[in-house]
Amino acid sequence: MLSNQAADPAKRTSLHGHWSSRMAFILAVTGSAVGLGNIWKFPYIAGQNGGGAFVLVYLLCVFLVGMPVMMSEVLIGRRGRRNPVATMALLGQEEGSSPNWKWLGGVGVLAGILILSYYSVVAGWTVAYVFKSASGVFAGAQAEQVSAQFGGFVGDWRLVGFSHTLFMGLTTFVVARGVERGLEQAVRFMVPALMVLLFVLLGFSISSGHFGEGLAFMFTPDFSKLTWDSVLAAMGQAFFTLSIGMGAIMAYGAYLPEETSITGASGSVVVADTSIAILAGLVIFPLVFANGLDPADGPGLVFDTLPLAFGQMAGGVFFSTLFFILLSFAAWTSAIGLMEPAVAWLVEHQFRTRAQAAVMVGGLIWLLGFGSVLSFNVLSDFKFYKGTIFDNVDHLTSNVMLPLGGMFIAIFAGWVMCRNSTADELGSSGTLYKIWRILARFVAPVAILFIFLKAIGLLPDLS
Repeated sequence: MLSNQAADPAKRTSLHGHWSSRMAFILAVTGSAVGLGNIWKFPYIAGQNGGGAFVLVYLLCVFLVGMPVMMSEVLIGRRGRRNPVATMALLGQEEGSSPNWKWLGGVGVLAGILILSYYSVVAGWTVAYVFKSASGVFAGAQAEQVSAQFGGFVGDWRLVGFSHTLFMGLTTFVVARGVERGLEQAVRFMVPALMVLLFVLLGFSISSGHFGEGLAFMFTPDFSKLTWDSVLAAMGQAFFTLSIGMGAIMAYGAYLPEETSITGASGSVVVADTSIAILAGLVIFPLVFANGLDPADGPGLVFDTLPLAFGQMAGGVFFSTLFFILLSFAAWTSAIGLMEPAVAWLVEHQFRTRAQAAVMVGGLIWLLGFGSVLSFNVLSDFKFYKGTIFDNVDHLTSNVMLPLGGMFIAIFAGWVMCRNSTADELGSSGTLYKIWRILARFVAPVAILFIFLKAIGLLPDLS
């Protein structure tokens, strides 16, 4: 099945095809990176952790830690040209280490499955809210009515389960169609559409009369609210929003043409992803302040407080519908990337067709997702460690699996792979390569490990 994988890395080809161009890869990875993490999660986490102070730490995490790890993951993926598990095993042997590095690839694939199991549930909310908004249910509604809509929806496991099922069905359909006919065609439409929608909503937010207040909140740091948990949240958010450590970037890297610059493509993705997260905050916070709402309202910020804001404004039905279409597109492009590594693994190792593999993986994720579906209703009182099943899966993946996965990816690329291999993939041994090598070998792994150990209480206070 894998006989076409030549020993010479330059001659390897992916069984699943390649992106047709550099732009297709950038759109695909941007689509995978830009999702609910940018538009749903980033604003409320920033609101809970000091606004500008959190944004500053987040930006440092993105550029000093996130980007070198992303470059590492892409170069590993292109070097191996297989699914993440097989790629790590192959390169571990080739670089004179051990095929047991396959477990790192396996953890990434598992992280993608677990993330999508709860991500799909929240994404289903966005799809349901497109129809709620379009029906005008929020027009002129008071806070109690909007809250009752949200509580009534998530409190009914059948409604949440249906929207979760619909979203997973749409995601499985795209992934089953393959790299060029499925993944590439989807992101060529959805990523530009997402950007257009975001800028239209930004114009609406600027006209709210509270844009300056939102701008000040986003960029005026309040360090009194910044804790080590906040720093871990910033790093987890950087990894979550860039899709690092979950196998998606490695799988997409396997389809990257040889002539495409990894440094340039990764830089474009990081800038686009970070810009969208900032823009999402600039869309949301002025609307929150315009209606006297709390920017630290948590996960309900988008589904509880924003519909109230839209409902009080002229043209609110139109713009509210537009906002939730934006969220749905963002979620869909990310979900496609989260499914791809597991589907690629099944196709390569279990001799399944792509359609069969997509249905099997999609079905597993759909089933696991019901733990999160029930976390908001039937099992809402079943709590342990960090809270509900939903809370625990979110914490395990965002704050444990992704940072540690990213740390070991950087260690593998920076320390296990030889200089010739990494320089060959990055296409340079000049200044940019030297900066990446320093960040990947020293800055990223040390920063990730320190912040992780500090946040879970294994390091003492420095004061």
